[in-house]
Amino acid sequence: MNAIRKLFLLKSLYNHFGPRWFLFRIGYAIRMKTGLIRGHIPSYQWQEKALEDWIKPTVPSQPDEYMQWRMENEPVFLFDQLPNIPKKARWNRDQVLKEADQYLAGIARYFSRTDYKVGFPPDWHSDPSLNIHLPNNIHWSRIPDDSDFDIKFIWETNRLSQIFTLVRAYAYKQDDHYPTAFWTVLEDWMEKNPPNFGANWKDGQEAALRILAISFGYYAFRYHPQSTPNRVAKLVSLVAALAERIFKNIDYAIFTRSNHTISEGFGLWLAGTLFPEIRNAEKYRDDGRKILEKEATRQIYPDGGYSMHSLNYHRFVLHLYIFAARIMGLNGSSFSDSVYQAIERSVEHLYHLINVKTGQMPQYGSNDGALVLPLNSCEYGDYRPLLQAGYYLIHKKRLFPSGPWDEDLFWLFGVEDFPAVKEPKKQLSDYIFFDSGISKISGKDSYLFVRCNEFRDRPSHADQLHIDLWWRGKNIAVDAGTYLYSGEEPWQNGLAKTNVHNTITVDNQDQMQKFSRFIWVNWSNGVVLNHGKEHGVKYWQGQHSGYGRLSDPVIHKRSIILMEGDGWLIVDHGSGTKPHDFTLNWLLDKDFSATEAGGNSLQLDYQSKLMAAHFGSIGAEPEISMVSADPKSTRGWVSNYYGYKEPALSAQLHARTTDILFWTFFGDESFSINTSTDQLTIQKNQWTLILDQKIISLNNADEKKSLQFSPLVNHNNS
Repeated sequence: MNAIRKLFLLKSLYNHFGPRWFLFRIGYAIRMKTGLIRGHIPSYQWQEKALEDWIKPTVPSQPDEYMQWRMENEPVFLFDQLPNIPKKARWNRDQVLKEADQYLAGIARYFSRTDYKVGFPPDWHSDPSLNIHLPNNIHWSRIPDDSDFDIKFIWETNRLSQIFTLVRAYAYKQDDHYPTAFWTVLEDWMEKNPPNFGANWKDGQEAALRILAISFGYYAFRYHPQSTPNRVAKLVSLVAALAERIFKNIDYAIFTRSNHTISEGFGLWLAGTLFPEIRNAEKYRDDGRKILEKEATRQIYPDGGYSMHSLNYHRFVLHLYIFAARIMGLNGSSFSDSVYQAIERSVEHLYHLINVKTGQMPQYGSNDGALVLPLNSCEYGDYRPLLQAGYYLIHKKRLFPSGPWDEDLFWLFGVEDFPAVKEPKKQLSDYIFFDSGISKISGKDSYLFVRCNEFRDRPSHADQLHIDLWWRGKNIAVDAGTYLYSGEEPWQNGLAKTNVHNTITVDNQDQMQKFSRFIWVNWSNGVVLNHGKEHGVKYWQGQHSGYGRLSDPVIHKRSIILMEGDGWLIVDHGSGTKPHDFTLNWLLDKDFSATEAGGNSLQLDYQSKLMAAHFGSIGAEPEISMVSADPKSTRGWVSNYYGYKEPALSAQLHARTTDILFWTFFGDESFSINTSTDQLTIQKNQWTLILDQKIISLNNADEKKSLQFSPLVNHNNS
């Protein structure tokens, strides 16, 4: 990166985030490089501090006496005695026991998808995917943030989320191996991870999630004979050390303005709430609560969307708020009304995005594979457990009929049986979430999401005007996901780029410029121009200015027309004053196959010609390219789980011109498609749609109805 370009990027960074954020990040970088962070958060050995150094002077510090005090004074948790799973529960007992037993056998599941041999207890400093081992004898600040391997593969087992599986397995089968494993894992982790040494102390969010898992395991097994006074004393020392690590660096989390702010605030609050005997507990609890209160209204938009523009991160923070609200209520306290309102808005927002039959969502934004509360055996991409729990918290009733997603209700609320859902809550078929930049349009057997956002918080992906199309419950035009945050190129957060999204790239550039792996500058501005329904025809139009930074600025406008019978026409207009390389990108389900190619159009058939995708252009003859699972690039891949990718079909149309009009049509064989260089004609029953170089027109011969739309860029809204 040359000096002038870097200066311009820094200026944009300053404009986006403001002087306080900018100065803090500079100061923090200096403290890291000079070693001041190591002085502020020193590393040490566990034996250098006894229990009495971690707890208040008024609390007995001898293990036997302390444990007795703890039992008499401990705050209320989700359950007093570990509950037995109801016999009538429709949950996957076998899967839970299998995963628990595999863990005891040295096999851990990573990111809800892939099993790795890690040993038992696991090798806490190894990446099993690449067989990389990091040192545990240096301060965490000396471990680089960015490298050619992904540190999340080390952190995954260190979140100790397998504790939830051990607890669930014990509830199904009172086998002493499970509480024994809990304590074995905890003691080994402490032995191999002295405070502030190694990668596992590097991130405050990881410390917070570790506190959550440890607390869940402690309350589940605290009456078991394996839970000796000495072990409980060690556990509390660990919680106190983790909380101290978060507290001493909480400013960094606050200035990230992200899910880290919420998770680390949650970690402080949880440690201070469930372990009031540790020193500074009240400050941890109160400071953590203040953070949670503030961020609920700042990060959750008025329309219920999430400021990080990521549905998975939205799930992440909502899980934390639901858990915190429940624990707070059990202990005779509550959040302010604004927090519960934010939870309610979130549940409503996500419900209108969800496929109610599968629980699936579009993969919008970053997806790091995190599942904060793994309390069920549903698919990772199933959001029904989250929404069922969130809706019950607010309304004290189900959102969905009974099913495997009810297990979260059991663990969080103790609910075994309550009235069935009489009528499913009605989903909005068509809407625009202006704050979060998502629009939905629904047909009879299909629906479409389109991204169009005027960003006020940092974008996650460069995905303006990206489309996800669902047909008969199947996601057929897809978002590529995330795959990896770090790694060898092109996988260094490579699926955040524009060219893997269902939109247009100009001159092979992203809609925004990358400053780092997670930070974009020169944010694109999107605006919804037009939307509605007339004569049974639905329409939507939007455009963005992401390519306005080019020496010859380019505006991209997208028009969407839904015809009766689930026929989708998408028209893209790109306009400059000089020649540019325009590329229309589509990432499609792997079941698409090419049946016809030639001239200015391409036809792809889906699943035995049940429907087809047609692509072409007006006024130019594009180069057509199709790739599936390209081994040398990010083309033709989709990642539904972090760290795992599988083939998809990438179809691209490219033309070098000053002005381009691409078109795409999805529909079944009942639509008649005729194409030429200058015109596209689509017919079904009484309707005829014509696209030429200037206008989209629809005419109904029988009812003498007509509609017209301009697909051309509106420079006044750029």
